[in-house]
Amino acid sequence: MTIYLLINILGVILFMGLAWLCSKDRKTIHWRSIIVLVLLNIFLAWFLTSFSAGRFAIEKVADGFNWLIETSFSGIGFAFSSMVNVKNMDVVVSALMPILLVVPLFDILTYIGLLPFIIKWLGKGLSKLTGQPKFESFFAVEMMFLGNTEALAVSSGQLKRLKSARILTISMMSMSCVSAAMIGVYLQMLPAQFVLTAIPLNIINAMIVTSVLNPVTITEEEDTIYKIEKTDREPFFSFLGNSILEAGKLILIITAMIISFVALAALIDKILALFPGGLSLSKILGVFMTPFAFVLGLPLNEAFEAAQFMGTKLVTNEFVAMAELNPQLASLSKHMAAVLSTFLVSFANFSTIGMILGCLNGILKKEVSDEVSKNVPYMLLSGVLVSLLSAGMVGLFIW
Repeated sequence: MTIYLLINILGVILFMGLAWLCSKDRKTIHWRSIIVLVLLNIFLAWFLTSFSAGRFAIEKVADGFNWLIETSFSGIGFAFSSMVNVKNMDVVVSALMPILLVVPLFDILTYIGLLPFIIKWLGKGLSKLTGQPKFESFFAVEMMFLGNTEALAVSSGQLKRLKSARILTISMMSMSCVSAAMIGVYLQMLPAQFVLTAIPLNIINAMIVTSVLNPVTITEEEDTIYKIEKTDREPFFSFLGNSILEAGKLILIITAMIISFVALAALIDKILALFPGGLSLSKILGVFMTPFAFVLGLPLNEAFEAAQFMGTKLVTNEFVAMAELNPQLASLSKHMAAVLSTFLVSFANFSTIGMILGCLNGILKKEVSDEVSKNVPYMLLSGVLVSLLSAGMVGLFIW
């Protein structure tokens, strides 16, 4: 264990070093702020995985989401009684259908102003603690609750006033979040401890990685928190109806993506099978990602196995990788289950790049969104490094 712990520590340092090597301007990196963020995240990883109070908090949050999921099956069972409470429920029913309750619930919390209030003050606190710009801190917290494209849309007024370098930072950060509405889905597929630990770690690691890859110096006048403009709200039940419809669309989109990506991967495997050597997409991805998995503190045979799931997640999405991993979790070592589960909990993949660029194209001037489009490799690198850092930090404490 000792040797692999040392390798894990080295891995965290290497991931930071890779970000430094790829930095756009190493001379202007604000190391004091980054050191605070790193120490904060290592503390969070320890607190949420190894300290009794942290584990207790995780259990209670997980119990709350599980209660929501169980409650959602009252409605799901009414509509699809033959598909609920059976031995092998379909993934769409067991993991995705609860979205029809969770999404409207979070939208209601936004409608009454509770969620914006929490986001605002958490963002202010994070900025004051870490020395990061106020809007970037606010946006990081906003992503944790709303997801990337939703946070971009809500913050459109502020984005139009930012210079292009900060827009790139926001785009890179957007690769590393999840939506609170998706937590219930993830909890049906992965251990709650790692799902709920990964979410705050990803947000802070996104601030770390983007601050190294794309350091930006801003003036005091530019350092402002986005304020949600007051607009006439639509009637509550009209709002609720639209929220439910959007939740239904989300289920259809995720289902379509899972079916398409799994089928495309199977097609690629069939094509590769025509050639000698026993190649498959998972093996190719595994070879590429194995060095990264190895420095997460995994023995070489486990590293290759983990790398295949990691690669699948990057070229398809987290749902496909989680669905493939779920049946095998019980057979994995504690450390492998921890780092792999943590790595999978984010939206960092190729399709997310398209979603972010599409959202920015609808918000910003063409020349600004085109400038972000030129930095797609940085966006992907940011998302991968954040996932690796979060997995490495959790791995330090789970053996």
